[in-house]
Amino acid sequence: MLPMRKLSLIQMKEKRKGKIVEVSGGARLQNKFMSMGIYPGREIIKLSHFALRGPVAIKVGRSVLALGHGMASKITLEVE
Repeated sequence: MLPMRKLSLIQMKEKRKGKIVEVSGGARLQNKFMSMGIYPGREIIKLSHFALRGPVAIKVGRSVLALGHGMASKITLEVE
């Protein structure tokens, strides 16, 4: 089995699955992520990433979300 690597959502390749290990940011941002179903332990799939600091599309459970570059950079994932 391959060792797990920690990456930010920005660094993760498209069409890859990862488990959230950390969500950084203040209380308001943490609550916003939580309301979207983004929290440590949750598995997400990165669908696409637009170039030049554009939005990142992810799939969380049965929802597809688009996060801004800044928000996406605050999510740390564990990837195989």
